[in-house]
Amino acid sequence: MSCVSTKKAPAAIGPYSQGISANGFVFVSGQLPINPSTGTIAEGSIKDRTIQSMMNIGEILKEAGSGLDKVVKTTIFVTNLELFGEVNEAYGTFFGGNAPARACVQVAALPKGADIEIEAIATV
Repeated sequence: MSCVSTKKAPAAIGPYSQGISANGFVFVSGQLPINPSTGTIAEGSIKDRTIQSMMNIGEILKEAGSGLDKVVKTTIFVTNLELFGEVNEAYGTFFGGNAPARACVQVAALPKGADIEIEAIATV
């Protein structure tokens, strides 16, 4: 087991790793839509913030020797399920016809006031 860390994704905001590589898998911690260059939540629409969260996941996977094409499962947490269609539209651009298994749930709140957080599991 090894920790995965990159400066190309936001630093962990608590006692956890950006990702863990273990037994041929990479487990990526939930990624808020934080722009790693500015340290702030991405501006714009929920689509823009979905894209930022996915880009953060991609950078962590890349650091681990994996990639978005190797994602087998994601979980999306949103604070407003009414925006599900917009999230789907942006999320879908990252996966061709071979989308991973996924769950999407509405939550009461997310850290830093974010409206979306995405976690992922991929193979190496």
